[in-house]
Amino acid sequence: MTVNPELIRKSFAAVEPHGAQVAGYFYDHLFANNPAVRPLFAEHLGEQRDRLWAALGALVANLENTDTLLGMLQDLGRRHAGYGALPRHYPAVGASLLTTLEHYAGDAWTPETAASWAAVYSLISGTMTEAMAQIPPPASAP
Repeated sequence: MTVNPELIRKSFAAVEPHGAQVAGYFYDHLFANNPAVRPLFAEHLGEQRDRLWAALGALVANLENTDTLLGMLQDLGRRHAGYGALPRHYPAVGASLLTTLEHYAGDAWTPETAASWAAVYSLISGTMTEAMAQIPPPASAP
């Protein structure tokens, strides 16, 4: 599985006009299919939806800028660890992300595009979970 930046950009361009609806659909799908992750998020998701949308745009914009991309993902991984995210949550998030992108991409979503996004998500989740693993566990109370 390899990332095809052209397919990622083309499909994201098809999704982009839907803006905030994309993030809303993503969270609706995630929580409907994985209710155990809902407590990890604030009750009101407006700001979180904006952050997700901004992160997706930054990801697509930096696909070929490896240092920037890896730095962003490592920072996100460390922050998500602080929110209580665990490596076991990443497959559910990936499934919801791919379902959401497919829903909004229309004709831009092909089997090759799906495979490329799956490869991107593998990079995302791998980098973020590696960064999470580097955070020392909290000290035990005496």
